[in-house]
Amino acid sequence: MDADADASHMRRAVELSLRSLGETSPNPNVGCVLVGPGGDVVGEGRTAPAGGPHAEVSALAEAGELARGATAYVTLEPCDHTGRTGPCTQALIAAGVARVVVAVRDPNPVAAGGAQTLRQAGIHVDEGVESEEAHDAMRGWLTAVGRGTPYVIWKFAATLDGRSAAADGTSKWITSPEARADVHRIRAGVDAIIAGIGTVLADDPQLTVRTPEGPAARQPLRVVVEGGSRTPPAAKILDGSAPTFVAAAPEGGRVDLHGMLRHLYDQGVRTALLEGGPTLAGAFLADGLVDRVVAYLAPKLLGAGPAALGAAGISTIAEALTLDVVDLAVIGPDVRLTATVKGA
Repeated sequence: MDADADASHMRRAVELSLRSLGETSPNPNVGCVLVGPGGDVVGEGRTAPAGGPHAEVSALAEAGELARGATAYVTLEPCDHTGRTGPCTQALIAAGVARVVVAVRDPNPVAAGGAQTLRQAGIHVDEGVESEEAHDAMRGWLTAVGRGTPYVIWKFAATLDGRSAAADGTSKWITSPEARADVHRIRAGVDAIIAGIGTVLADDPQLTVRTPEGPAARQPLRVVVEGGSRTPPAAKILDGSAPTFVAAAPEGGRVDLHGMLRHLYDQGVRTALLEGGPTLAGAFLADGLVDRVVAYLAPKLLGAGPAALGAAGISTIAEALTLDVVDLAVIGPDVRLTATVKGA
């Protein structure tokens, strides 16, 4: 067994898994590469939208008879249960695969156990190859399945002095066209986009995925958080271009954010992008519901105007929420900072 070859083929499987990001929920975005006994790649696959073939099945279909005696590189332990499709373990066994290399074990008790089933069938199984890279590619799904609520990414745009709008309320546009295009890339990889009623009333956003060619074929669920029936019937978020869910509390009340996220999880949402204003962002952070932060910082100074973040239950510097920066990138004239919340 060549450790370098194993790592290389698994990295390719991770690349394939990332192509399915945002398309597969409630299933994970998995990638699979089949390599024949001679070292040639004979099949590749990635998870299709729910109800379609899993990554292993697609790779086996591409390989055909060449799958016999091959090694399968899979970013997640092959499923061992029958859902909308049959168990991937049985498909691998029936195809005569000789070895399976797994990056990450399946945390879902319903589908787990695939490695043991494969071993019992006489297939050699290796685990943990390129596990960190594979985990990063499936982080949203793995986190969500582990706790029963979606993985939440808070995205915001601000000036270098932390203002989300000018003193007169104008906020269009703080960041560049390049940064806004990058936001659509992030939207395309999630299952839901969340905004508060304040944002809906102030900006009337559509909250859809758009490309240079027009609206994307797959649109995430749009979620409005409001304390009462305040969403205007003519709001763009109700235009029918994407599914919409309004989470409303009694007049003057507050939406139970924990309960809302559990409901979204039950509806198949595994990753959500929070695009609400400072009030909703503060509420999510105060409740410990943000996993990742993506900040677009424009090289501008305003000196006055609303802050990007409202009250988050923090009263002293010792209580400040600490983040781990995982990426810095220049997007057009702006800077994109990506960080994870410690412990998330």
